[in-house]
Amino acid sequence: MLSKALLRLGASAARHPWRVIAAWLIAATLAVLAAVAFGGRTADSMTAPGLDSRRAAELIERAGTGQEGMTAQVVVTPLDDGATFFDDDGARTALTRLRAEVKRLPHVLGTSDPAGALDARGDTAVRGGLVSADGRIAVVRVQYPDQSRLSAEDLDALVDLGDRLRAELPLRIEMGGNLFYAFSDPDGGASELIGLLAAAAILFLAFGSLVAAALPIGIAVFGLTVGVATMTVLAGVTEVPTFAPVLGSMVGLGVGIDYALFVLARHREYLARGLDPQAAAGRAVATAGRPVVFAGGTVVVSILGLAVANVPFMTVGGLAVSIVVLTMVLASVTLLPAFLGAAGPRLGRIGRIGRALRAGRSGRLGRRRDTAAAGAVPAVGWRRWIGHVSRHPVPYAVGAAGLLLTATLPVLGLRVGLPDDGSLPQSRTERRAYDLVAEGFGPGTNGPLVIAADPSGDRGVVDRLVATVAADPGIASVAPTHIDRATGIATLVVFPTTSPQDKATADTIARLRTDVLPTAIGLGPARAHVGGAAASLSDVGQRTSQRLPAFVAAVLAMSFLLLMLVFRSILVPLKAVLLNLLSIGAAYGIMVAVFQWGWGGALIGLEATVPIVSFIPMFLFAILFGLSMDYEVFLLSRVREEYLRTGDNGTAIVEGVSRTARIITSAALIMVAVFLSFAVADDPSTKMFGLGLATAIFIDATVVRMVLVPATMTLLGRANWWLPKWLDRMLPRGPVGTDDTDAESTSEAPRPRLVDR
Repeated sequence: MLSKALLRLGASAARHPWRVIAAWLIAATLAVLAAVAFGGRTADSMTAPGLDSRRAAELIERAGTGQEGMTAQVVVTPLDDGATFFDDDGARTALTRLRAEVKRLPHVLGTSDPAGALDARGDTAVRGGLVSADGRIAVVRVQYPDQSRLSAEDLDALVDLGDRLRAELPLRIEMGGNLFYAFSDPDGGASELIGLLAAAAILFLAFGSLVAAALPIGIAVFGLTVGVATMTVLAGVTEVPTFAPVLGSMVGLGVGIDYALFVLARHREYLARGLDPQAAAGRAVATAGRPVVFAGGTVVVSILGLAVANVPFMTVGGLAVSIVVLTMVLASVTLLPAFLGAAGPRLGRIGRIGRALRAGRSGRLGRRRDTAAAGAVPAVGWRRWIGHVSRHPVPYAVGAAGLLLTATLPVLGLRVGLPDDGSLPQSRTERRAYDLVAEGFGPGTNGPLVIAADPSGDRGVVDRLVATVAADPGIASVAPTHIDRATGIATLVVFPTTSPQDKATADTIARLRTDVLPTAIGLGPARAHVGGAAASLSDVGQRTSQRLPAFVAAVLAMSFLLLMLVFRSILVPLKAVLLNLLSIGAAYGIMVAVFQWGWGGALIGLEATVPIVSFIPMFLFAILFGLSMDYEVFLLSRVREEYLRTGDNGTAIVEGVSRTARIITSAALIMVAVFLSFAVADDPSTKMFGLGLATAIFIDATVVRMVLVPATMTLLGRANWWLPKWLDRMLPRGPVGTDDTDAESTSEAPRPRLVDR
C-alpha cells in the first residue's frame, strides 16, 4: 500500500532527521561536482528528422560551406548622419578595420566583406545584403563552426570587441545573430529571486510563522539545486535546449513550494490534534504525500509524453524539466519530513508578528495555538462560500463555464511562429541591430532562407532556381550563389520581403516548396530544399500542430484512467478532465489576446505583437495538465476522505473543499507569483511560459476548484462515486487516496461504496 510505505518513510525521516539531511547534502554536493566536471552547456537545434529544413541542412553539411554552423552579424552605420559608405573614405576604412578585427577572433571561420564588395562592384554589395541601397548601413556577417565547438566565451569576445571599437571608430556598432540566441544568459536569476520573495510573503501570511514559511522555500531551493545540476550533467551527454533551465526553474520552484506546502499544512493539522512531531510528520507524508506523489508523477508522465511530437529538442527539454519535478517530489516525501522532525513542535505555533497580522492589531498577542491555520477546522468564510455555491449549483456552473468558454474563443485565431529580435526591448543590441537591418534592407533580411540544391548532373538547374526564386513575389533578393566544386551542391541565400515572424514568410516558404522549386527542377533527378532558421521553426510549428491532437488525446486518456483508479469513480475523472481542458483553453485564449492582439502587452514589457512560439502550446498543455492535477487530487482526496467517513455527498463537498481551500489558494498564489515573475523577462518565449502558466493556475484554483468543482459535484450527487460492479472488480486496490486512507479519517464510519449491483 502506497500510504503505508509513505507513512514508514515519513516517520523514519522525522525520527532520524540529520541522517536524511546529510544524505541530501551529499547528493547535492555530488550533483554539483558532476555538473562542474561533466556538465555541458545548453544548445538549440530547432529541427527534427524528416523535415524539409533538416534535409536542406544535411545538404549544406555535405557541401562543407560552413553555413550549417553558428552565425553572428555586426551592423554598422556612420556616426555622421550625412555620411555613407559609398562616398566617405573614413567610414569605409573604419569598416575595413572592424571586419579585420572580427575575423581575428577565435573560432571565426570567415566574414563577409562589404567594403571589398563596394570596391569591386557596388551592385554585388547591395544585392548580397551587405550595404544598404543608400550606403548608410553595412552588415558584416560572421561565420562560426557548429555550436558544439563554441561556448559563451566566443560571444563574450565578440561583445567585448564591439565595446572597444565603439570608442575607437566613427561608427555606430550593433550586433545580433543566433550566436546571441545560443549563448546569451537565459532569463532567470532576478525572476527567480522575485518569485521566491513573493512566495515567502504569501507563506508567512498563510502560516504566520517564519519557520513554517521558510521550510517550503528551503525545500524548493534545495531540490532545484539538485535538479538543475542533474540537468547540466544531462547537457553533457545530449543537446539540452536553452529554454530548459528557465522552464525547469519556473516549474520546479512552483511545484516544489506547492508540494511542501501541502505536506506542511497537514503536518500542522496533526500537531494541532496533539500528535508528537515524528508521528505527525509520518501521518502528513502518508496523507498529503500521496497526492504529491500522484500529482508529481502525472506531471512527469505528461511532460515525457512530448516524445510523441518526434521533435528531439522538445523530448530532451521535457526530460530535463521532468528531472527537476521528480527531484521536488522526492524532496517533499524525504527531506521535508526530516526538517519537520528536526523543527519539533514549534511548527504548530505562530509567532508574535503572525498573531498580530491575524488579530489585525498589535494588542492582541495571546499565545494561543493557531488551529485554524493548521487546518484542524475549515475556515468559516470558505465553508460559507462553498455552502452557498452548493445551494445554487446551476447558475454558478453555467456562469463559470460560460466565462471560461468566452476566454477560450481567441484560441480560434492562434498562430504559431517565431518571435524574432524585433520583439526584444530597445535596450538590447540585438533589437537595435534588427531595426537597422530592417531599415536598410527590408524586414526579410533579418530572416534569410537558405536553399540547398543538388543538381545531380543537371547543369541548368541552378540558373533556373535563381531565376524562378527571384521572380517569386515573396522574395526581395537573392545573394550570389555558392557552388561546392567537390559535390556540386549549390546554396542560395534568399531574403524574403517580410520578417521572420510574419505569417507571409511561412506562406512564402510553403510556396517555394510546393510551386517554385518543383517548377525549376522539373522531373529530373535534381532536388532542392528550403532551410534556415525561419524555415526550421516553421517546420517544427507545423509538426507540433499536427501531433498536438494525438498528444492531447493521450494525456486525457491517461489522466482519466489514473483518476478512475484513484477515486473509484467514472464521473469524477471525466469531470476533472473536462474542467482541466476549460482552464487550459482559457489560458491559451488569454495568451493569444496578449501576445497576438497586444491586449495588456505593455504590462509585461511586450513592445510588439508576436506569434505564439511553435512548441509552447504543446509544452504548456503537458505542464499545465499535470499541475492542475495537483489541486484536483489534493482537493478530491479530502472530499473522498469525508465521503468515506460520513457517507453524505453534500457534507463531503462542503467539508472537503473548505478544508483545502486555504491551502489551495495559498499554493496557487505562490505559483502565480513565481510564474508571473518570469512573465516580465526580456525574451518573449519566457514571457509566454510565465504568463500562460500563471493564468492557467489562477483560473484553475479559483474559477474551477472553488466554483465549478463544488457546483458540478453537487449536481451529480451520489453519482459522483458511481462505478460499475464489473469495473470495480477489475481495478486494482490501494491507489492514492482510496482504500488506504489513514485510519483516523476513515474509522469513524463504514465506508460507503456506490457501485452498480
